[in-house]
Amino acid sequence: MLARERADEQRTRIAHSRALDPLEPRARPSSKSCPQSRILAMAPGEKIKAKIKKNLPVTGPQAPTIKELMRWYCLNTNTHGCRRIVVSRGRLRRLLWIGFTLTAVALILWQCALLVFSFYTVSVSIKVHFRKLDFPAVTICNINPYKYSAVRHLLADLEQETREALKSLYGFPESRKRRDAESWSSVLEGMQPRFSHRIPLLIFDQYEKGKARDFFTGRKRKVDGRIIHKASNVMHIESKQVVGFQLCSNDTSDCATYTFSSGINAIQEWYKLHYMNIMAQVPLEKKINMSYSAEELLVTCFFDGVSCDARNFTLFHHPMHGNCYTFNNRENETILSTSMGGSEYGLQVILYINEEEYNPFLVSSTGAKVIIHRQDEYPFVEDVGTEIETAMVTSIGMHLTESFKLSEPYSQCTEDGSDVPIRNIYNAAYSLQICLHSCFQTKMVEKCGCAQYGQPLPPKANYCNYQQHPNWMYCYYQLHRAFVQEELGCQSVCKEACSFKEWTLTTSLAQWPSVVSEKWLLPVLTWDQGRQINKKLNKTDLAKLLIFYKDLNQRSIMESPANSIEMLLSNFGGQLGLWMSCSVVCVIEIIEVFFIDFFSIIARRQWQKAKEWWARKQAPPCPEAPHSPQGQDNPALDIDNDLPTFNSALHLPPALGTQVPGTPPPKYNTLRLERAFSNQLTDTQMLDEL
Repeated sequence: MLARERADEQRTRIAHSRALDPLEPRARPSSKSCPQSRILAMAPGEKIKAKIKKNLPVTGPQAPTIKELMRWYCLNTNTHGCRRIVVSRGRLRRLLWIGFTLTAVALILWQCALLVFSFYTVSVSIKVHFRKLDFPAVTICNINPYKYSAVRHLLADLEQETREALKSLYGFPESRKRRDAESWSSVLEGMQPRFSHRIPLLIFDQYEKGKARDFFTGRKRKVDGRIIHKASNVMHIESKQVVGFQLCSNDTSDCATYTFSSGINAIQEWYKLHYMNIMAQVPLEKKINMSYSAEELLVTCFFDGVSCDARNFTLFHHPMHGNCYTFNNRENETILSTSMGGSEYGLQVILYINEEEYNPFLVSSTGAKVIIHRQDEYPFVEDVGTEIETAMVTSIGMHLTESFKLSEPYSQCTEDGSDVPIRNIYNAAYSLQICLHSCFQTKMVEKCGCAQYGQPLPPKANYCNYQQHPNWMYCYYQLHRAFVQEELGCQSVCKEACSFKEWTLTTSLAQWPSVVSEKWLLPVLTWDQGRQINKKLNKTDLAKLLIFYKDLNQRSIMESPANSIEMLLSNFGGQLGLWMSCSVVCVIEIIEVFFIDFFSIIARRQWQKAKEWWARKQAPPCPEAPHSPQGQDNPALDIDNDLPTFNSALHLPPALGTQVPGTPPPKYNTLRLERAFSNQLTDTQMLDEL
């Protein structure tokens, strides 16, 4: 009480002395209290507004702090768990409700993740329906690409060296007539081997590693580089001798030797490489003339009980199979269809194989190849062709299966190949095989400078040959090995087609013609073909082919999404209602509070800090207060224009302990007996009342 009375007396005395002497200079605020002086200098209306904003708390989305925002949300949301966290009494209950709420949120996230994953699954439905079916395109090729009599002059040197290699390896000449072999051997003795010098045929002995014997010279030579066995990745020699050949690059510094488990395979592969090099330099028109015409290949034709002929077939030239002919091609005006199932309502053809015109080193079997495909699909005869035997009737029954797959995001298939970064060099619709072969052919042109003979030519490219590309064989083998081992990236880039047709084939064979029927059948066929051939037909020169639908049941395999968007949203709503008693409006509320208001509070705080920093930087410095000659300055004695209040008094800075007021203390005994001023002024009286 005594200290309070002393402070009141001191404050009353200073205020009364300043009121009596208006000319006395007052202490100005220091530079540290400059912002507070600006606030006090505001207009009364703005000052009241600022005090209201400062003292009254703001709730709801405009709450100044994140804690107040979360409290407002928990008290006003429809999710009961969040509300119970705030209104529950006791720490244990609050902890339990926090645990229940977090568990419910975790279960919702888990269940919703499962629903999203199930949305990208598909359900497969199979439909079988009976209707009139379109007949597929049928491409037929002779296994022997070119007539031997037409290409013999181009392959004469190659065949001479091949026969000499057989004689050196097995000790006998492989010729149709011994006198021809003897004449060839005499010619070969006086000439330098051209093909074996470029790609030497070698014999490897398991007892002499790193050395091999040359086929033609008989000399042993050192073998450098890699030895690659064509039957496996690692060279396993079971016999005493294996046959192979060596391929080198231009500078002969990098070589690879390819060995085979059988001399037959080695010689056929060696012969095929030289054969492709020779035929790559022959013009296309000349190759078409050297192959079989439609009238020569097709003897008789029937379709759906109606006679047909060579005019119903379209020429398709394949580099390795010569002239092939396609029935019911897309170039026809109308696509043919079959009205019934069974062999009587399909395609029936008799083919003239002409075994005497076969190349003995290029092919070792007799017959034809047939492939069934769509009208806009490229016939890959060498990949999926079915072989037809001579002196036999081959019956092929078909079942049509049509598949439809869903594209992204359900699978990685493509609709038409437009999203695959591989140029289609085939004049046909997109397929996985077309993409793979196009990718390999493109890589071949890029790395080797020429195209492989067995595939179509890319734009502005030529087929490989010795004259322009001396080391193309080595480059081809290296590239093909990398392609098989999936090092070129073609398998990862190419995609499967989303829709395709597939014919399931059932093949059966029977001897044709029979012993009793060939006596009249062969003379009749010879007479029919008398204008095309000048010899008597033998049954080993003929083959019969039947292609038909076993029934008209078409099976369609279709993929459909397991869940739709409506079902997914419905499942989301069920999970939210089950675990959080929440609806779509509640989800929108969560998004608003936790994503909009939450970040707006943070942004507003940062903006206010930036404004204050900019204001302090741009504001002029406050003038310093002049030094008061009366005693020492005491910040506690600074009196504002407004009357002090309880709140403002609490914010006053405390007096420094080392500073002593310059005015001497009053005589307290005198103040108790009598007052210094009997008549107080109005403002000092109000100050005493406060």
